[in-house]
Amino acid sequence: MTRRLAEVARQVGVSEATVSRVLNGKAGVSASTRAAVLTALDVLGYERPTQLRGERARLVGLVLPELQNPIFPALAEVMGNALAQQGFTPVLCTRTAGGVSEAEYVEMLLQQQVSGVVFAGGMYAQADAVHTHYHHLAERRLPTVLINAAVDHLGLPQVSCDDAVAVEQAVGHLSSLGHEKIGLVLGPNDHVPSKRKLEAFREHAAKLGLPVLDELVEHGMFSIEGGHAAAARLYPRGATAVLCASDPLALGAIRAARRQGLSVPGDISVVGYDDSALMNCTDPPLTTTRQPIEAMGRAVVELLVKRINGGEVAVEELLFAPELVVRGSTARRTS
Repeated sequence: MTRRLAEVARQVGVSEATVSRVLNGKAGVSASTRAAVLTALDVLGYERPTQLRGERARLVGLVLPELQNPIFPALAEVMGNALAQQGFTPVLCTRTAGGVSEAEYVEMLLQQQVSGVVFAGGMYAQADAVHTHYHHLAERRLPTVLINAAVDHLGLPQVSCDDAVAVEQAVGHLSSLGHEKIGLVLGPNDHVPSKRKLEAFREHAAKLGLPVLDELVEHGMFSIEGGHAAAARLYPRGATAVLCASDPLALGAIRAARRQGLSVPGDISVVGYDDSALMNCTDPPLTTTRQPIEAMGRAVVELLVKRINGGEVAVEELLFAPELVVRGSTARRTS
């Protein structure tokens, strides 16, 4: 007990006597100091006293699928800074293969009495995945926001980049360069945002009079290896350009082209999605769709904090406009 008091006191910057008064429910402690002590207990992994467990900690869970794709650390940084400005402490939860599952993270966060949860790239994006833990959060009315969900049956607010606009910009760019056989490299078959991109592609390609062929659509895991495998199947079918659902997929598509003796952008034009860190430093620099991460991350926090503070938040999808950033991986078709 003495060690716990000392650790919490150091974390908050108050005396052990002050910590003791908070833990014992005594008067004489300001509301801000009391909240800071309770948050420190949560951060340090100590259980709250029974009489205090009903109160929400000023913690917010940020549940991400990975950190290898630079877009997710960038998003976590934006949201973490915005949460800190509002007096909340972000708790980063990252899924790994064979590690803690998303549902298990939800249970851990509920045990810590978090004030809210944000999901990016979550299991909600896979139509065939188990979504029970989202329904559980909605039933408990715990403030929750989803990023790039593209689903409407979970009863939770969403903040997304507009897939339809992104595809329209990319296809228009490739078509203006003379490309007609444009391949798609998407996420897994049940990945909902990828399905939305495919629908938008079919619609916009038809308007431009471009062929929409099933043989020019490939699915794979969101990784460089997944992009390599998918694109390697497209090139022998005559694709002169590929539109990818993430930057790592696009980097894999570039690698696949080179393995087949093709040059980028001389023989194949490649477009990514996200404009994650260092995409202007690749060889060649990647043409890609930029998600407005700063604006999206701040909107997520604004919605979440409003809900935490008792405000009403509409269960709808807020769509943010993307921007096509043209670099060296796309060029006019020469043959």
